[in-house]
Amino acid sequence: MILVERSAHVMAPIEVVWNVVQRAEQLPAWLAGVRQAEVLSGEGFGRRQLVQAGRGSACEAEVIAYQEPTLIGWRERAKGAGARAEARTEIYVQLTTDEEQGGSIVRLIVVRWPAGPVKAALLRLGMRRVGADLEESLARLTDLAAVG
Repeated sequence: MILVERSAHVMAPIEVVWNVVQRAEQLPAWLAGVRQAEVLSGEGFGRRQLVQAGRGSACEAEVIAYQEPTLIGWRERAKGAGARAEARTEIYVQLTTDEEQGGSIVRLIVVRWPAGPVKAALLRLGMRRVGADLEESLARLTDLAAVG
């Protein structure tokens, strides 16, 4: 398992930030690396969505954590030749009200379970990039939430 997380202060009420992060169609506007996203079925916990990356790959994701207005998380799965080759990524967005400064604190967490030791080594080499993507995502989210 490989875990990367970043957090930022956003000068917007938690409800405004929640309105952005919980909508699948908003993912390309704030989540780095996402080109397109759409809901396939459901809403809230169990919602299924199609997420297309900027480099052309696509995967189905399922919402596995949903507590309005503080937490949303989804699992993306990429399957290989066999069950042991399966890899998965979970992305979580946690929101808390910032009592001291006002606004909200946004915490982005990416957890990856690579498909085998070679993939794990490659992912570890790319962790800086994942961290940079999360920082870019937080900056985009801050801008979107400020607009309302």
